[in-house]
Amino acid sequence: MKSIITSMVLFLSVPIFAQSIYFPSKLQSSSWDTLSPQALGWCLQEIDSLYQFLETENTKAFIVLIDGKIVLEKYFGTFTKDSSWYWASAGKTVTAVLTGIAQQEGLLSISDSTSKYLGQGWTSCTPVEEGKISIWNQLTMTSGLDDSGNVDCTIDTCLNYKADAGTRWAYHNAPYTLIENVVEQASNSSYQSFTNTRLFSKTGMQGLWLKIGFNNVFFSKARSMARFGLLIQANGTWNGDSVLTDQTYYNDMINSSQPINPSYGYLWWLNGKSNFKLPSTQLTFPGPLFPDAPTDMIAALGKNGQIVNISKNKRMVMIRMGNPPSGAVFSVPTAFCNQIWQHLNHVMCATSSAKENPLIKEISVFPNPTHSLLNIIIPSPMQLTELTLYDLEGKELLKSNDNQINTHHLKNGLYLLRIVTSDGVVNKRIIKR
Repeated sequence: MKSIITSMVLFLSVPIFAQSIYFPSKLQSSSWDTLSPQALGWCLQEIDSLYQFLETENTKAFIVLIDGKIVLEKYFGTFTKDSSWYWASAGKTVTAVLTGIAQQEGLLSISDSTSKYLGQGWTSCTPVEEGKISIWNQLTMTSGLDDSGNVDCTIDTCLNYKADAGTRWAYHNAPYTLIENVVEQASNSSYQSFTNTRLFSKTGMQGLWLKIGFNNVFFSKARSMARFGLLIQANGTWNGDSVLTDQTYYNDMINSSQPINPSYGYLWWLNGKSNFKLPSTQLTFPGPLFPDAPTDMIAALGKNGQIVNISKNKRMVMIRMGNPPSGAVFSVPTAFCNQIWQHLNHVMCATSSAKENPLIKEISVFPNPTHSLLNIIIPSPMQLTELTLYDLEGKELLKSNDNQINTHHLKNGLYLLRIVTSDGVVNKRIIKR
């Protein structure tokens, strides 16, 4: 009887989707099964509109997987499926997975002080302040190091105390980058070699870490990015072969890692949370990061629109590689990612998830991008109470209760507009050109 119960428990612990998900061959990189949009009942007439939007927004590669099979795959200009491109900060999520693998092998513990691997004096903090910084703090962007200077600089003189580790969330590249040094010291191998043996050999991914300034930037083909998304969708397994076996670490990685910014896991962005913070600001904004995307979606996001999105509820992986959308430069392209989902919802003949939040769906801000005048339309019976415009450092630029604001004096770039109404608060990303 005991063996029967044990077998039932083991059966129920296996993800249901794992029985039907498709994995492309690790050896035949050009072979990948497809699934037609028609078979899914998608609105075929909307696909051209999606592709036109992506082309206008300087996209190079776009892939959508359902249950592991390619449903949409499009390359633009001279870019092909054999072309490589950088991931920028989307590559942080690869480091998150590799750190989990290092821990499951007993090479490190994320609760360890970073000084155990980098030696005392890797920052300009006091020994007590520095000793409080753990690998976990590096994974969660809670190192407490000052991010007001060169956020990429990994030299000790650039790494200064701002707050005790774990008490402040700030998107800071340098502490993240140094995780690679930790893994190298713990594994006694180069970061590229560790990536090759623990990740590439098991998934068929291909790619290269290249040092650019202080940053170690990951480059790969779009399909390798899709393979990575598929690995995460499948709970860290590849066609029954475990890659990231530590399910406690995996679950912690894709869920809120700390209460300061619940929309951030271990180097992954999380949708569907009650509020979020963004890079270069200490402001907290109510609502989800991507109001038009599935609430369970997790995201790898990189500068200039490098995107990996995974939704288990939709059984979907979405990939975008390319140049900056509309000439804008984003460190984390949240607004652009949401725009893609607005188009994808039409392709899937689905109503936007924004209907769960009527304020986001009904309030309109236009033109966006804007050159000068920005109009805010609040549908009746809601009433506008207050508008506040911020830059990405959290500096308040203007406050108004008028439905039109003049942005002519602002520099080109991304801004955050907080709209307070009689029915609640909405945040909008505004692009000034």
